[in-house]
Amino acid sequence: MSPTNRRRFVAGSTLALLLGRAQIAWGANIVEVRVWPAPDYTRITIESDAFLQAKPFFVPEPPRLAVDITGIELNPALRELLGRVRADDPFIAGVRVGQNAPGVVRIVIDLKQPAAPQVFPLPPIGPYQHRLVMDLFPTQAPDPLAALIEERLREQPATDPLGELIAQQSGKPGAPPAVAITVTPAPPHSPGLPTVKVLPAPPPSPPPTAAGPATDRLIVIALDPGHGGEDPGAIGPGGTMEKDVVLRIAHRLRDRINATTINGNSLRAFLTRDADFFVPLGVRVQKARRVNADLFVSLHADAFFTPEARGASVFALSEGGASSSAARWMADKENKADQIGGLNTGANRDAQVQRALLDMSTTAQIKDSLKLGGALLGAIGNVGKLHKARVEQAGFAVLKAPDIPSVLVETAFISNPDEEALLASEAYQEQLADAVMRGIQTYFARNPPLARSRPL
Repeated sequence: MSPTNRRRFVAGSTLALLLGRAQIAWGANIVEVRVWPAPDYTRITIESDAFLQAKPFFVPEPPRLAVDITGIELNPALRELLGRVRADDPFIAGVRVGQNAPGVVRIVIDLKQPAAPQVFPLPPIGPYQHRLVMDLFPTQAPDPLAALIEERLREQPATDPLGELIAQQSGKPGAPPAVAITVTPAPPHSPGLPTVKVLPAPPPSPPPTAAGPATDRLIVIALDPGHGGEDPGAIGPGGTMEKDVVLRIAHRLRDRINATTINGNSLRAFLTRDADFFVPLGVRVQKARRVNADLFVSLHADAFFTPEARGASVFALSEGGASSSAARWMADKENKADQIGGLNTGANRDAQVQRALLDMSTTAQIKDSLKLGGALLGAIGNVGKLHKARVEQAGFAVLKAPDIPSVLVETAFISNPDEEALLASEAYQEQLADAVMRGIQTYFARNPPLARSRPL
């Protein structure tokens, strides 16, 4: 052994003695561990510089998920997972990490409720190396439409249902309901009293209604803050993340929508994500359709190669080619969100059905989307610079709900230092929320919402 190699061997042996066997990862080095808690699901990500072989075991009672990771030894990075779990996590009660066998680390996740776990690897992409993902989904997902209706009912003033019924029947508050009583003689040779039937009085004639396209239902606006969780979206030169900015704008816009009525009908905002977690593109479309959304507005703040690009843009879907090379580039970039955010393609048994759904968009949907985009573009142009003065079109996967007018709003270029500063300011976020709200109201003034067969 040469003197140089001997020195390297001694140095390596000394480092091993100082760290101890339990702190050395062999086969793969853990780069980072992350936990993303959310009402929809909780995600745990272990990022490493090499592929991690994992074998999951789910124990239903008490509910817990165990994952054996082979080829590594317990190290400080894995131990950090214990401190990453928040007390208010809706799914995880605690995490245990231990050396189950030589070269095998076992992670045990104790759950607060039964869950449907998914464990899968992701190949390197963008800023990430190899990732091992553990998703914890509820066994029964809540009905978002029912939640919207319940939320709206909680905000309505308390009423006396019986008093309202009495008033409707009699026309006078507090009066007993009018009834019609008929007496039918008992059949021959039948003992007992005559049969008495109490029939409700005919309902009063409905009061005259004001002319107008009132539909007596909730008008649901699906707001889609882009990116989230593992996918930060574009990052400005000052470190501002697109996923954070658009979520804050969506929250401000939600407050405005929920306080608005159109022709006596209440508006209600539904967010595809209301916290920092990742939602696949197809799931965003599904969520909007589950709540019977009237409109779908996806919010973004993109970046370009150079800091000179500036201004807001609005996009609609295109059945054919993109309206410009820039629109095509933008759609290709946004459509890669699933790869960066981390989609479990192996567990998606309905992938073919979803792809078919995304290709079912009709000419009528695109026509309405262009109308919505034009109204939004006009309103946003009053508070900031526009990158394009017309609605552009391209094949954005997130806009392919076949029955919902859908647009994607690029609020500004976060890669531009001046626009990054604007997007990070609360004042400009308020102005953008006001502008989008005005655009929605303008659209409905020109295109009143249709009545549903089942009012919400």
